[in-house]
Amino acid sequence: MRKNYGNIEFRAEAVDLPFEAYVDYMDNTSDESPLYLFDHLFVEKMNLTVGTNGDYCVPECFGQDLFACLGDNRPDSRWLIIGPERSGSTFHKDPNATSAWNAVIRGSKYWIMFPTSRAYPPPPGVYVSEDQSEVTSPLSIAEWLLEFHAEARAAPGCVEGICHAGEVLHVPSGWWHLVVNLSPSIAITQNFVPQAHLPEVLAFLKDKPDQVSGFKKEVADPYGLFLQKMKEQHPELLQKAIQQLEQSKEGRKRKWDELVKGHDEHEALNDDSNGFSFGFGDADEDDVP
Repeated sequence: MRKNYGNIEFRAEAVDLPFEAYVDYMDNTSDESPLYLFDHLFVEKMNLTVGTNGDYCVPECFGQDLFACLGDNRPDSRWLIIGPERSGSTFHKDPNATSAWNAVIRGSKYWIMFPTSRAYPPPPGVYVSEDQSEVTSPLSIAEWLLEFHAEARAAPGCVEGICHAGEVLHVPSGWWHLVVNLSPSIAITQNFVPQAHLPEVLAFLKDKPDQVSGFKKEVADPYGLFLQKMKEQHPELLQKAIQQLEQSKEGRKRKWDELVKGHDEHEALNDDSNGFSFGFGDADEDDVP
């Protein structure tokens, strides 16, 4: 890569660097949190072809990507990831409720992951705003590992492991994950919308428009566009997903109604048992003052 793309600029967090300069940085850095090359235009910059007979292809096991129906208007979806030892990503969920796969080409990566559910809180040391638009965690991966790693490994739902060169990891929609390179690493990752998680993506695009990311500026209504394209290309899948959302909403409403009913019955019971006044004898007796 250094020989073929040394003069090509890639995005390393908030900085664009020629690949030659980034490799020099990788080879010499002692930073606690090294810059992480994370570029979503690598296919175009490197003039790669994606597909069965191309430079790489999407693993068949992940099935159809429903965001493909958006064509050139789909949000950013694939990244080249390169970094030295200690570089990585702090806890986050993938954008727009998408799922992802991550294929390690060189090196090794440590992953620790948690499902998102009412049954599980966020990972230890991670604090989320009520609408989940803001995530606060320690400033560096090293700090989190020192302060919270042992607690996290013992927490319910924790999944961890190491991926080596030639291995591919699946990140389901909505899962929290932290990744750290154990050695200098190269990987390709791609976000996608599988049929199983279409309801979550639809709900995210509709209910959290301020958190939707990766779309071109000219796409003013990502949810409306996705809905339109799904109606045109996958009407049966869309209808099924909408029905699942309605059933889920009805189920939550039914649980809420049961909670409210139980609370009202409890209050009524307390009212009956506490509806008395202190005195001697019956309340309607004449000699009770």
